[in-house]
Amino acid sequence: MPLNEERPTSTSTVASEDKNSDTESSERCDSLTWSSDVDCSRQSFTSDSSSKHNSPSCSPPKTLTLDEVMASARDLSNLSLAHEIVVNRNFHLEPPDLPQNILEKRVKEMVHKAFWDFLETELNDDPPEYDYAIKLLEEIRDTLLSFLNPGANRLRTQIMEVLDMDLIRQQADNNAVDIQGLLSYIINTMGKFCAPVRDDEIKKLKENSGDLLTLFKEIFRVLDLMKMDMVNFTIQSLRPELQRQSVEYERAKFQSILERTPSALDHTTEWIQSSIEEATRVMRDKSSDSGQSGKPLPGPTLVLNTAYIRLLTWDESKGPLPETVMTDEVRLQEMQRSLQLYQAGASVLLIVYSSIGGAVSGLPALVERLKKMTAVLLEGMHSADFNLTEALGNVSAQICCEVNKSLAERNLPALPAELQETLKGQICDITQENNPIRTLVEGRVQQYFRVVLASTNSHRTPPPVPPGLGLIQPELMGLGVSFVNLVNFNKKVYGPFYVSILKNLLFIDMQAPTPQNGIIQGPPSSPLESK
Repeated sequence: MPLNEERPTSTSTVASEDKNSDTESSERCDSLTWSSDVDCSRQSFTSDSSSKHNSPSCSPPKTLTLDEVMASARDLSNLSLAHEIVVNRNFHLEPPDLPQNILEKRVKEMVHKAFWDFLETELNDDPPEYDYAIKLLEEIRDTLLSFLNPGANRLRTQIMEVLDMDLIRQQADNNAVDIQGLLSYIINTMGKFCAPVRDDEIKKLKENSGDLLTLFKEIFRVLDLMKMDMVNFTIQSLRPELQRQSVEYERAKFQSILERTPSALDHTTEWIQSSIEEATRVMRDKSSDSGQSGKPLPGPTLVLNTAYIRLLTWDESKGPLPETVMTDEVRLQEMQRSLQLYQAGASVLLIVYSSIGGAVSGLPALVERLKKMTAVLLEGMHSADFNLTEALGNVSAQICCEVNKSLAERNLPALPAELQETLKGQICDITQENNPIRTLVEGRVQQYFRVVLASTNSHRTPPPVPPGLGLIQPELMGLGVSFVNLVNFNKKVYGPFYVSILKNLLFIDMQAPTPQNGIIQGPPSSPLESK
């Protein structure tokens, strides 16, 4: 927050990350390159030339002390805060707003009321007592000084001279202190320091003709807002530097956590292990279908892309997220919820087109209205107490109503009752996991995200969606850009840790073949074969 005659032009507002911020972030987060060729992967992953800074340390299990736990907690807190500042351009802090019924708020209100009541008693004495008022003036002075830039010597000297506590105490002892005048000076000084958004608050303070008690309360309230403005301006100022150093900073913080807590990669290892198994199973199925022999080993790129795609359908009831994506937990949850909503909407619209396509064909405005209406009625479908079957019944009823209304406007007969019942049944059936429409949509969504992660330029130009998903193309492409930016940044930060884990899981048991009579006897076996 520029002080001394300089003032910020705007403040941050809370909003979700938009596509522009994703694109800017992606330019710093070009994807980590691994060779998809298995032989090249083996050569690079079995190399021992990695440096200590670029690879996670491996320590034997040990008992953690309380200091180590607290230090790890501080590192995790700093890591999370720095990550949020870097990836969320709209991140800012707000004054805490505690619920009315919480004990902390009730205690705080009681303590504040007791203090202000005591101050009012002092000021109403005859002659007035100023002990607590002087303490408040000293606190206000220190707050004003904290707003100053290091080189603002003139203003610092002026504030210290006007709010000279020793002089004010002497004046109070002689009943000659002008508290109203001092508060007027404080308000004028606050007006020099505050952001433009606080100008109205300063104006109200200047117009306040109430008693001293009310004026003190309002000054402290506005000062608290100015402190928050200062913090948020500092965050804005630090963001460019954090963006330049973010990868190294986050990696170093996580390394320090790992050194104190060797188990800090356990869930990540399980996540990658299960992704190896899934990728191997898919590759073997494809090999069987094509008549190829052998047991292929998936490359690191395929394994990681498989792992990241699994995050979009992660079920936390079956296990926590990997440690390396915990800083993006909220963003991943939002993506999951959005994806569920998009998939449900696409399934509903595909059923509408297959059942009554003639009634909506060539009417993009009607289709868009049906899509928005479906999204509204299915909002919150991720909640445990959400009745999806009932909501889908309402969706089908509204769709029939809108379609019949459109048919009537074109002087066409309404949908037959039997067709409406069939449509309702088909829409409600998408709650079943093996529903063919649902399976089709979810499979093609997975296919789209695999293409997005495999494309080198998808963060700038997302690929087109597969057939059948055109109705949700804008939403799906936007989500794809956000997801690939998250993945690319995560690879940049945690890539060395993934390399170490993949090296252990894929190639730990692969020994160089032993020559016998000058002939190499067979290829090395994959560790997956013995698992």
